Amino acid sequence: MNKQYISSILAITSLAFSDGAMAQNMSRSEYKAADKAIESEYNSAKAGCDPFAGNARDICMAVAKGHEKAAKAQLEARYKPSKEADYDVNVAKAKADYDVAHEKCDDKAGNVKDVCKKEAEAALVRAKSDAKSQLKTTEAIATDNEKTIDAHMKAKEKSEEARHDAAAEKRDADYAVAKCDAMTGDARDLCVNKAKVHYRK
Repeated sequence: MNKQYISSILAITSLAFSDGAMAQNMSRSEYKAADKAIESEYNSAKAGCDPFAGNARDICMAVAKGHEKAAKAQLEARYKPSKEADYDVNVAKAKADYDVAHEKCDDKAGNVKDVCKKEAEAALVRAKSDAKSQLKTTEAIATDNEKTIDAHMKAKEKSEEARHDAAAEKRDADYAVAKCDAMTGDARDLCVNKAKVHYRK
């Protein structure tokens, strides 16, 4: 199968699917409408495969199904954003690429076909590994951020406690000195000295 033929298959099946059509933070009704739009686009792409026959049709269908699965994963990630949803998008795209690559290998024969399929499988394993690595990195960053926020909150609490304790100690010291002011002579001096020693004034 020539490259121009394959390009026309890819063009037919990818025309309908667009990533930018769905907005983040969508309502339930927007989500349902977007889901129906994806199904409609898939049916159109699938119908676009009808003129092809044999493996050409198989490739066309693999592209259509791959786009649908990736689009649905992206919709879920926009509707309920999370690190796991982003991971699912990356895996869906990797599987879609694998399915198309695997179908293209059927146009080859013998050892070339075997090598082609092994390369497709290796690309899938790499893509899944990259997706998992990205998920773990994102989770690690989130955990670090949580720890930083937690440490900041604890430091703030300790600072507030220290200020509160210092204020209470100052009030006690002021009260002790005020008691001394009611005294006279040596008794007053002795009282003030005791207060200074106790409260480190």
